[in-house]
Amino acid sequence: MLPSDPNGVIGGLAIFGLVMVMFWRLVVWVRDAPVRPDPWDKEIAEKVADPEIVQTCTHCSTEQPPDGWFCPHCGAAVGPYNNWMPYVHIFSIGEVLRNGSSGRVKPSPMIIIGYVLYALLQYTIAVPLYLFFFFRNLRRTKAEAAEISKPGNT
Repeated sequence: MLPSDPNGVIGGLAIFGLVMVMFWRLVVWVRDAPVRPDPWDKEIAEKVADPEIVQTCTHCSTEQPPDGWFCPHCGAAVGPYNNWMPYVHIFSIGEVLRNGSSGRVKPSPMIIIGYVLYALLQYTIAVPLYLFFFFRNLRRTKAEAAEISKPGNT
């Protein structure tokens, strides 16, 4: 079934051609992207793959038991499958949102947008309250960073 309007056919072909050119440019851009060197040398790769290595908490660097789900020192999620287990996943979400309202937050635009969108998905009605605490914490984090970067402070 061909459309009866020749202008519609030409317009459709033009849009299709434009999409194909954009797709081809994307393929060329990805293909020609510079290859970044591996940041780990052979020694570090061997240490990470060693089965005898002790797992540590990413938050406080405390050594962890091999079957632990949460750090006994700080409570951070450290288990290998915490984000895949439905019940334990709730605690991982809580940790992320708690860090946004009371922990250290890197004040970059992507992180701020991510926290705002995540709060909208998780809290619905309580979003204004959470965002109040989030932005208050963000302001505190920026003030601490400014204080540290002042001349004379080390």
